[in-house]
Amino acid sequence: MSAGMAPDESTGCPDGMKVDEAGRVFCTGASGVWVFEPDGTLIGIIETPEICANVAFVGADLKTLMLTASTSVYTLRVKTPGLPHPSYRNLK
Repeated sequence: MSAGMAPDESTGCPDGMKVDEAGRVFCTGASGVWVFEPDGTLIGIIETPEICANVAFVGADLKTLMLTASTSVYTLRVKTPGLPHPSYRNLK
């Protein structure tokens, strides 16, 4: 995958990154969380009202995307579960 993400210090820069079961990449960046297809095509940006630093798929079904921002934590339900961290798989 090859994708370009120009940083903008006033609205965020590439930082936290996670992948869902379909291979889509969720990466924090300018204005929120950028979502890419496995081939690097930008699907869209989940805009946030403040700079977003990291993302995580949480919940028993891994279908809640948690966004940690400057002063807040946001959640968003998604249709495709995130990939579990290898150590999370061992807990089930």
